[in-house]
This record gives sequence, structure tokens and C-alpha cells, in this order.
Amino acid sequence: MVLIERLKEIDILLGSKSPRRKELLKSMDVDFTVEVRETDEYVDPTLSPHDAVRYIAETKLSAFAEESYWGNLVICADTVVVDGEGAVIGKPADAEEAIKVISGLMGKSHIVYTAVALAYQGRKISFVEGTQVWFTTLTPEEIGYYVEQYQPMDKAGSYGIQEWIGRVAIEKIEGSYENVIGLPTARLYNELKKLFVEGI
Repeated sequence: MVLIERLKEIDILLGSKSPRRKELLKSMDVDFTVEVRETDEYVDPTLSPHDAVRYIAETKLSAFAEESYWGNLVICADTVVVDGEGAVIGKPADAEEAIKVISGLMGKSHIVYTAVALAYQGRKISFVEGTQVWFTTLTPEEIGYYVEQYQPMDKAGSYGIQEWIGRVAIEKIEGSYENVIGLPTARLYNELKKLFVEGI
């Protein structure tokens, strides 16, 4: 049986309010509903960004323990951006901070980590995908234009690779493009195959 046919037989919950994750999951021909629950996202500061983002995704998943037990497939995720010095870059508070963050990324590379946590009938899988992104250099006026036109205050790292800035300023990437948007679809598909087709 093709995985997508199997997935149409069960109820799927996406535990994320991100419109980009919703679009990516929909593009995989997956039918789902969105349900978001508040969780405590405090993370031990001694954890590496890689481990911290996995912890947050698993914490989000834990809020749906009852649903996954009763036959729902639950998918939760979290994304962080890490600069060249290893510092985590979150979502900007305002346009001024977004401009500052993007300016700091110019001419350098950074890493985007997305963690995904899955649960179905007591079985759980979590994984982290990393993508390295290289920016060219934009002028202050160009950065200001992007922030004014696209308002990236809801995005980790202060930018969306699928937007104008990704078309004109990304020199190259190493890894999954979709991962930078917020959901590594190819990896997710393969992990779901393990869960529903191959068995774990």
C-alpha cells in the first residue's frame, strides 16, 4: 500500500499554527486538521541548539498524548536558526530588530534546524534536520525594503527563504530547502513510511 493511501485512513493532527508548515504538509497530499496547545517551552540553556529544538518539538507532542493513543497521528515541529558563532536567532520583536538580524547574516552562512516529533498509538519518532544557508550581501536599503514589504516578524531568523530575499540573496544551501521553510518533507515522508509501512 502506498503511504498516502494509508494516511487517508486515519485522523491526522498538525500541532502547529505555522501557515508554512500547513502549506508544506498539504503539498504532500496529506489530509489533516490543525490544533495548537500551549506548552512550556523553557529549555535548559546548556542544551545545544540541535538538542533544544528536538526537546521543544517533543514537548509540544506530549500535549497530545491522549489523542495519539486513541488512533490519531500527531505531528509537531519546531525550527531554530543558528548563526555562525552558534547563537540561536529567534523571531524578531519588531522591524528594527529584523533589519539588525538580517544585516548580521549577510555574507555569512548559518544553519536552520527543524525538529519533528510524531506519535501514533503509543509509538513515537523524533528527528532533527539541519540545512546550511549562505547569504550574499544586500544593501541596507534592500534589507529595509524586504522587511517593510514582507514583515518577517513571525519567522525565526527574520526571513523567509521562499520570499523575495530568498530569490535574490541566497547564494546556496546545503540540505533540504523545505526544512528552512519549516518542515523537512522528504525526511518526514520517509519517517512516516517507517511508522506505517515498514513498521518499527
